[in-house]
Order: sequence, then structure tokens, then C-alpha cells
Amino acid sequence: MLSVMVTIIDYPAPVELISSAGELKMPFSDAVKYSILGISVTLLLLALAILAWQIFRCCTKTHNTYSQQDTVSSNLLYTDEKPTTAGNYSGAPSTRVEDVNTEAHRLSRCLSQASFPPSSQRDEDMGEQESITKVDGVLRFSVYYDQLQSRLVVTVLQVDGLLQHSQTCSLQPFVKLRLMLAGSATVEMEGFKDEEGEETPPVVWTVLQEWRTRIVKGSCSPLYGDQFSCILQEDELHHVNLRMEVKDFDKFSRHTVLGEVRLPLRQLNIFYPLELQEELQIPQKDLVGEVLLSLKFLPTSQRLEVGLLKVRTVLTEMCSDAALYARISVQCNQCKLRYQKTSAVARCLVTVFNEVLMFSLPQFPVEQCRILVSVYETHAARKSTKHLIGQLSVGKDRSKEDEHWTSMMRSVRQPVAEWHSLLI
Repeated sequence: MLSVMVTIIDYPAPVELISSAGELKMPFSDAVKYSILGISVTLLLLALAILAWQIFRCCTKTHNTYSQQDTVSSNLLYTDEKPTTAGNYSGAPSTRVEDVNTEAHRLSRCLSQASFPPSSQRDEDMGEQESITKVDGVLRFSVYYDQLQSRLVVTVLQVDGLLQHSQTCSLQPFVKLRLMLAGSATVEMEGFKDEEGEETPPVVWTVLQEWRTRIVKGSCSPLYGDQFSCILQEDELHHVNLRMEVKDFDKFSRHTVLGEVRLPLRQLNIFYPLELQEELQIPQKDLVGEVLLSLKFLPTSQRLEVGLLKVRTVLTEMCSDAALYARISVQCNQCKLRYQKTSAVARCLVTVFNEVLMFSLPQFPVEQCRILVSVYETHAARKSTKHLIGQLSVGKDRSKEDEHWTSMMRSVRQPVAEWHSLLI
């Protein structure tokens, strides 16, 4: 048997290679090396500072979150209302869920106050002027009646002395003018009782003309100079009132009424140009007709039936293409449901609709609802799509409507009809 022996011999490396490896150095000067080292240290310190700041923010946010939870919990303990999310979670609520619910509750309260502000919308909400207790400013205008042309000329010159009601939004005032004509005595309306208890016939108005000035942005003393005119017979001047409303423009058509001026033309000599300056007054409504409305409540299905039976208005001229239709909306707990429209019916002194619209109500007390009926006039031959005739509101916030609402709640599943004043 042969044995193989392998001998490993270590040869030492050359002395030249060892000396060259020991002398291997970076091809940079000392200044560059120290600069790189300084930059590295600076980046390290910056990273440590950012880390410490994030840790501090996390600790502070956690502390504030638990403090808000304790405050909300203590407030719920001392209130009569129960939280709506209490029955949806069996365990302890998480921090994120509690924050979302708190924010949603805050936003719902803000929206409930801002969804229907006391301002005139495009449909001119009926309860808009109840919160207005004081108005400021004056309106300067001129009125002239041209006897040769039987033409009334109204010029809006300036609005002065308006007050800024909001610190965030600047005023955008404009003036809306209405030429109101008192109705004839042939129109039969439900009488009103005066202080002595005697029934007196109400004054029913009709809108002859409507105008609107341009909008002046960001001014409490806007200058206009807008002129409007219309054909008007001289014998009608004693029955015509000029109503001018100063409004603050809103892009969502919730124009805030800042004040109004009413001018009976019979009290003035306007056969020559007359320039006047009147103080703004608290806006008032004018009676333009009546509506026979029927209400029926179905508690089992949570439905409300609104029947529009008749509309009684004043006619100044007979138009074959004039038609009326109504837009009915229901507001429950400051939440506006989807509106519904009736069909268009040819306009006459008493326009008969006999239409019933049904609204499905959410599951909360129906006593907190309000019905808003807006009556419009349309003309097939004219470019303008619609013209507001008037509005009425039925709910718990009106004296007469309260009677109708109470009668409806007492006569469940039975329709209750009653006449209501149509105002503008």
C-alpha cells in the first residue's frame, strides 16, 4: 500500500507587495475627508431631530385624543340624549371611531343651522324674515311718469349705510324691484278679522313687473344708476305700490334680504322726475292669492300625502298660454327631501289641480316636518321658463298652519283640506 505525502510549503509574499498594500491611501486631501465627515454627522443629527419630533407629536396627539374622549363621555353622561352609536359596538370604541363620530356630530349641528338660513332663496323661503329685527341703510332712487307715453320710469341710484354682517364674506348687494297692483273687488277671498272682531276683505296684490339691478361686489355703499320702465295707464297709478328689496347675493341663490322700501305711487306727484331717499325697513310679505291644500298622514307606512286642490289668484290680463304649476317640498329636521312638481294647468281666477303627491318620511317624529308649496307661472311663447307667483308654508312654526297640522294629526288616515294664504 502506497502512502502519498503532500507537503505544503508557504512561500512568503514579496516584500514589495506588502509595502505597497500598507501604503494604500484614498486619493483625497484632508480637507475633502473632513468635509464628508461633517456632512455625515450633520445628516445623522438631522435624522435624530426628525425622529424625536415625530415621537413628540405622536405622544401629544395620543394625549389630546384621550382627553377629547373623556370630555365627550362626560358630556354624554350629563345629557338626556343617548349616543346613536352606543348600540352598534359591543366593546370599547376605538380612538378613530370616536373621533369620526364626534366630528360627524359637530358637522351635523353646523349643517342643521346653515342648511336653511333666514335668507331669501330663489324660491324665497316663507320664514326668512322672522329673524330680521333691525335693518340699516338708505336707498336713493328716482321715479318719473311720462304722461305722453304712459310710461313709468324707475331709476335705482345708490344704496348707502349697509353693515357688514359677516367677517369672512364681503357684501354683494343688488336691488330687486316689484311693481305691485292691488286686486279688484271681484276677487273673493277669505276675510280677515280686525281688532274689533269684524271681518274685513284683505288686499290682494298682483305683480305687474319685476326687475333686478346689477351686482356690486365688496361695497357697503354701491352705486347703480340702473333704469327700468314699463307701460302703465295713468288711472292705475292710485292702485300701484313700488316695492324695492336690497339683497346680498349668494351663488347658491340664498340671497339675504337686507331691507326693503315700499312706495305707494298715489301719495307722490311723479309727473316730473322725483328723486327720493328712504330708509330701509324690515321686509314684509304681500298677499297674492289663496291655495286649497289637503293633508293626510299615514303613520304605518310613514307617508305624507299633500293634495293641491285649487289656487285662487288675481288676473290683470287674460293670456291663453299662461299656466300654473306647483313645486312642493317637505323639510324634516332641517333635512330637505326631494321636491315634487304638479302638472301645468291653464291659469284662470280659480285654477283647479286636484293632484295628490306622496312623500316618504324618515323614521323620526313627523311633528318636526314642514311643507313648502311654491306656485309658478309659465308661458309657452316666452323665453323665461318660470315666474314665482307666491309661496305658503305648513308646519309647527305658523299659527294658522298649526291648526291645519293639528287637524291632520287628529284625523289620521283621513284627508283634511283648508285654505292657506299665498304670499310673496
